[in-house]
Amino acid sequence: MPAVLDADGARLWAALTRAAFALRRTEIDALNVFPVPDGDTGTNLYLTMDTAINELNRLHGAQGTIGTATLVDEARDLARAMLMSARGNSGVIVSQLVAGISHVIVEEELDEVDGAALARAVTRGAELARASVAHPQEGTILSVADAIAEAARASADGGGDAAEVAGSAVAAAETALARTPEQLPALAQAGVVDAGGAGCLLMIEALHRALTGDWTSESGTLNHASEDLVPRASWHAEASADGSQPAGGGGVPRSPDGHDPLDTPAAGLDGPAFEVMFLLDDSDVGRVAMMRTALDGLGDSLLVVGGPDLWNVHVHVDDVGAAVEAGILAGRPHRIKVTHFATQISAREPQQFAVVACAAGPGMASILTQAGATVVSSAPGARASAGQLLDAIRRTGAASVVVLPNDKDTLMAAEVACRAATDDGIDTAIIPARTAVQGLAALAVVDFDKGLRENAIGMTGAAVATRHGAVSIASREVLTWAGSVSVGDILGIVSGDVALIGDDLTATAVEVLDRLLSGGGELVTLVSGADADPAFIDAVEESLGKNHAEVEVVRIDGGQQVYPLLVGVE
Repeated sequence: MPAVLDADGARLWAALTRAAFALRRTEIDALNVFPVPDGDTGTNLYLTMDTAINELNRLHGAQGTIGTATLVDEARDLARAMLMSARGNSGVIVSQLVAGISHVIVEEELDEVDGAALARAVTRGAELARASVAHPQEGTILSVADAIAEAARASADGGGDAAEVAGSAVAAAETALARTPEQLPALAQAGVVDAGGAGCLLMIEALHRALTGDWTSESGTLNHASEDLVPRASWHAEASADGSQPAGGGGVPRSPDGHDPLDTPAAGLDGPAFEVMFLLDDSDVGRVAMMRTALDGLGDSLLVVGGPDLWNVHVHVDDVGAAVEAGILAGRPHRIKVTHFATQISAREPQQFAVVACAAGPGMASILTQAGATVVSSAPGARASAGQLLDAIRRTGAASVVVLPNDKDTLMAAEVACRAATDDGIDTAIIPARTAVQGLAALAVVDFDKGLRENAIGMTGAAVATRHGAVSIASREVLTWAGSVSVGDILGIVSGDVALIGDDLTATAVEVLDRLLSGGGELVTLVSGADADPAFIDAVEESLGKNHAEVEVVRIDGGQQVYPLLVGVE
């Protein structure tokens, strides 16, 4: 049966694209020299897709809507979510690539996308992307998108199914990306390919993988940060015959004289000083057209996309007030975001010390990221590999890195990754955090201005001093130190071992905390799981208030699987 893209495949494509953007965002950031070398293209692509998928989860349920949502539902809602979440030039343009694909699916009311429909869809996406840019420039994501569309049409005309069409598109994207330095002098000078084009290649590769099923690890489970989700073309421009345009080393773009192109005004800081973005509603096509004309006269890199009820506006200007005023005259601007390029670029100093931390759920990942860590997804059944941890260590760009496994079963992978990183000249240390609450305690004492040794000592002390426990529900029969366990039993875990077996979730959690607090404590951290009922966490906190009124309680929505509640006592 010929390969087609259905609703499940569309969800998988989005997930794989997000995983690819997450894995490569630091590298894409380093490629970012046009139109402004602000080093955020990879981050913008990731945040655009991540925010959009989170919105889809809110609309369709955390586990998706397999068996209920149609492909039309998925396409329409993803396009809308990406319009609202789009960040930066790259995020806005990618939102239009997705919008074009969505338009074909929605207009034709498709239940599945075959080769011919896929060609029509990516062609519409390329057309919308180019139309969104006031002054299109070759050698950018637009050139890569056009090459994808052309190759897709040729493959479909030859009778290719969806997988074959996507495969042809990947090959064309690789070739087009490699050619971008020939089309855009700024890229040639820096010795890199276009950052947005690299993101576009990742998107089409993810689509091809979703269609072919080439997205599983050796164990057959989905790898959400696949090390294989990489473009097969070099992301650095090849050196010319006379060596005048060498590729940058270590993922960092370099100019022909060997200096970082971001150090010189010639790299793009002679343009407008600010990036302004906002969403616009309560408008109409006529007033939007007038706003577009006004903004085009104020600056450059203008993109106005969406409609008819919601528009996303992006422009680089010197006069922020005038840009916002143009939006006010056109309708109701909101979610206004202003970035000062010089400040953003100056903040990109080389990092000397960094932390890599594993997270078992999205809530925990968000907290660890906000605390300054580079986060690697790692959960029961899909724990981080040594390769994923090594890649994260390298992506920090820091001279010294500590790793927080936050799970005893990830310690070995962390050890392998750190040995490999040491061979690369990176100083590393592993903090013996065997659970998320120990990792949080360790990260709370980090001083990023200090070195590896001082941080490692303090973080290790904080992790070891944190007593930890958890509650879980048995999924199989097993014999433990606490007795024989049957399926459905509530397990109370203290310091990594099953200490009690119960039949009530709240009662078991309260007993675990009583045991942990028997030796005293000042702070209790409650980390709720993905499926934990808020009333359950409320009941545990209420019990703490009655029985241990002296302790402070902190609640965190960790979002982890398997454990409805993780607890830490400090």
